Amino acid sequence: MSANDPMVVGIGRSPYSRNSGRTTWAMAVEACRLAVEDSGLRMSDVDGIVEFNTGDSTGSLNVAYGLGLPGLRYPVDIANGGNVVTLAVALAAQAVQTGKCKAVLVYRSLNSRSGKRLGTFTGNLEIGGDDQYGAPHGYMAPGQWFAMFCRRYMHEYGTTYEDLGEVAIVTRGHAVKNDWAIMRDPIDMEQYLASRWIYDPFRLYDCALEADGACAILVTSRERARDLKQTPVQMLDEETFMGRHPDSWEDFGNLFSAHCAPPLWQRTGFTPSDMDFACIYDCFTFTTVGVIEDYGFCGKGESGNYYRSGRATYGGDCVMNPHGGLLSEAYIHGMNHHYEAVLQLRHQAGERQVADAKVALVTAGTGPFGGGLIYARV
Repeated sequence: MSANDPMVVGIGRSPYSRNSGRTTWAMAVEACRLAVEDSGLRMSDVDGIVEFNTGDSTGSLNVAYGLGLPGLRYPVDIANGGNVVTLAVALAAQAVQTGKCKAVLVYRSLNSRSGKRLGTFTGNLEIGGDDQYGAPHGYMAPGQWFAMFCRRYMHEYGTTYEDLGEVAIVTRGHAVKNDWAIMRDPIDMEQYLASRWIYDPFRLYDCALEADGACAILVTSRERARDLKQTPVQMLDEETFMGRHPDSWEDFGNLFSAHCAPPLWQRTGFTPSDMDFACIYDCFTFTTVGVIEDYGFCGKGESGNYYRSGRATYGGDCVMNPHGGLLSEAYIHGMNHHYEAVLQLRHQAGERQVADAKVALVTAGTGPFGGGLIYARV
């Protein structure tokens, strides 16, 4: 135990909606300001900001200006999406742990429904970077890439449409008690199977809920956290794996999590049975399937039965996405998973509180790139 151990001491968010009518800058400033207020630290204690920004967002220096900060010792802007959210938190933790910073904000702000939507293009269509190679075939959207992964996974491990549907149904069931969730009406298997196709094998309920909003957490040291307003939550460790572009990945039957899970469990000494709940980056139901199997909550091809038998909900083995996840709460690129994890570990989640929650896994990304970290109540 060290005085510089990284602790999450503040959380903040703007409302989640399908049409915010606001700029990403305004929402980011609101979420960050609320995170600082929630912690009890002074705004002047913040000397670092980490943000990630695929699609639309607003940069760290602009947000620092909106918060009234004179400047930053650690401005980090990552040109990536939900695959780097655990890495973004880890960078903030490292800055605190090394003494580089006193307190670091991590945020994501986007209008992914009313503003710049993934896979939507306007004006001249000019595609650069790795995406240019799939563009002539119309292969440009994440749903297309990971539908290919899912189809291969179904072939190799026997996963069915109904198995994917179980993830959607249980996750929506958790959102019912979450006032912040955009979608709160329960769904059943008949509704799931009747929903329209997006990219086979993905139906509507297999895909994350595009949304507008911002979410932020504040990280500081154990020493500074000692006398603050909230129960501190420690980030114990993080593991990231970044492979190649999805359409040049050689093994569609495996995800990043096959590479991240073993070292994370080994270094921390934890196992899946130690987790009270998990916030799994669920941009697609398939992502949840592959990730929980790689992390060892169940065997390959067994996730459908894991959800069907009640092991992924209250009273089961591990509550998966108690807030409704990206599928039903909102697609805030996974930053809302970190808000929920901290809320649960503080024991402030109200009706959806996981009893006596002490330790949680939070993941990021899908396909060939992503990460995972472990939080613990102090």
